[in-house]
Amino acid sequence: MPVVDQIFDLFRRQGHLKYGEDVSQLTHALQAAHFAREQNATPSEVVATLLHDIGHLWESDSKGAASLGYDARHEDLGDQFLRRHFSKAITEPVRLHVAAKRYLCAIDPTYSPTLTRASLESLALQGGPMSVKEVEEFRSNPHYKSAVRLRKWDDLGKEPDLEVAKLESYRELVESYVID
Repeated sequence: MPVVDQIFDLFRRQGHLKYGEDVSQLTHALQAAHFAREQNATPSEVVATLLHDIGHLWESDSKGAASLGYDARHEDLGDQFLRRHFSKAITEPVRLHVAAKRYLCAIDPTYSPTLTRASLESLALQGGPMSVKEVEEFRSNPHYKSAVRLRKWDDLGKEPDLEVAKLESYRELVESYVID
C-alpha cells in the first residue's frame, strides 16, 4: 500500500480518538493544517503540520499516554515512520514540535498561560520549559523556526466547532512530498 494511503487509512481508523483535548485526532490535524495554510505556511510546513501527531495514532489507549501519567514520545514515533518516506523539511518539524512547546515556554512568559490543560499536563511529562543550554541546542537545528510555527498552529487546532477542509483535500500535497 502506498505510504499516503497508509497515512490516510490510519487517520480513518484512529482519527476519531481523542488525546485529552476537546477534538479528535483527525479534527486537530485538519484544523492545525488549516491554520498553517491560512497563515501562508510553506507547503512543506502544511504537510508537517497535518502529520505532526501521527505518532499519537499508534497509541492504543484512546485517552492518550499523558492521561496515564507517561510521555509516549509521539513525536519520535511519528518521526520514525515519516523519515522513511519524507525529507527533513517534513520530519524535523514533526520531531521537534514538542521541543518547540518547551522552547516557547522557556523564552516567552506569555506562552504557557495560553496552553490548554492537556498541553500543560503533557508539558510536565515532556520535561517542562527548556534550560538555557537546551534553548541554544534547539536553535542550532536548521528546522527550529518551522517547528515553532508548527507548534503555534498545533495550539490553534483545538476548536470543537470549527469546520475546515476534509482530509482528502490534502492528498495531492502530501503525495508531492513522498520521496520513496
